[in-house]
Amino acid sequence: MEKKIKVLYIDDEQNNLVGFKATFRFDYTVLVAATTEVARQLLADNPDIRIILCDQRMPDQTGVQFFEEIRFKYPEPIRMLITGYTDIESVIDAINRGNIYRYIKKPWTDTDIQSAIEEGNKFYLTNNLLALKNKELQSAYDELGKFAYSVTHDMRGPLLSVSGAISIAENCTDINEIKEILGMMDSAIKKLDEFITNVHDYYSMKRGQLVFEEINFNKTLNDCVALFRIAGTMEHISFLSSVKQDVPFFSDEVTIKIVLTNLLSNAVKYQRKSVTDKFVDVNIEVNQTNAIIFVKDNGIGIHDDHINNIFDMFYRATSEEAGSGFGLYNVKDALSKLGGTIEVSSKLNEGTSFKVTIPQKANGNK
Repeated sequence: MEKKIKVLYIDDEQNNLVGFKATFRFDYTVLVAATTEVARQLLADNPDIRIILCDQRMPDQTGVQFFEEIRFKYPEPIRMLITGYTDIESVIDAINRGNIYRYIKKPWTDTDIQSAIEEGNKFYLTNNLLALKNKELQSAYDELGKFAYSVTHDMRGPLLSVSGAISIAENCTDINEIKEILGMMDSAIKKLDEFITNVHDYYSMKRGQLVFEEINFNKTLNDCVALFRIAGTMEHISFLSSVKQDVPFFSDEVTIKIVLTNLLSNAVKYQRKSVTDKFVDVNIEVNQTNAIIFVKDNGIGIHDDHINNIFDMFYRATSEEAGSGFGLYNVKDALSKLGGTIEVSSKLNEGTSFKVTIPQKANGNK
């Protein structure tokens, strides 16, 4: 059921207040004030007031003065001036200083007031929708700026590295040095590939529709871990995993894989080079309401100064490994789509642990 429009009516004549409330109490949520001081308190206590109707001739200040005073502190409610005077100067004053939406002449009729409130509410909704869209547009614009910078930096950097390595190799005859150069080129290409993959994940989530289906977490986890087996073997990283799933679980598998893949990628990438017992440990517990995923490693950890920012787009908490700054942002974005949450705890030079909670989508329904 749609919530009633909340209306504030201000008039120093008690009979008018009683009559207004009696007439419109069934159609709207009506608040009344005999002074502008009471009206200010009602505005402070009721941020959802949409329409304000104020008599011009109030004892403490005019309606125009009141509207001029509140228009910046309370810009959203639609302001309407009611007066029995036909002084055109008051009307012009109200429009210019009080920024009113409408002028209503006394004595008003029920139809006049109802029509004004309904039209004012449409204007209110339009303004709020426009403000929301402007906020979304500004956010998208800011994100686009960051994205353009990142593309320039993160795609051009590896390409320049490969180009530089080729230039060196052209004049190189030492086979060991050539192998070293090839290793540098391979590293640069992998960084570029990671960035492209993360960008693809990002736009898949932004534009794609979720498909809720039954998830077999054993299979999903094995698919994700398989992507890092070779890197794990080369870096001597042990993968530990366990899945406890005794009930069916419905969610979007592609989005869950994005979460797991990015968390595993970070766990592999940010290991301590000197440690011999490197590990990545994944535990998944599924019940009737949630899937809870724990991803733990004994890598370099995250400093307390950075931990609150690691889910921001393009944020890098360390310079030890070059990353795109997309991975954990994609994780957070993916979980937002699923209605999930993520928690992180970390200690420098001891490791990092993530806890992901994803709610069940019963029978595959949203």
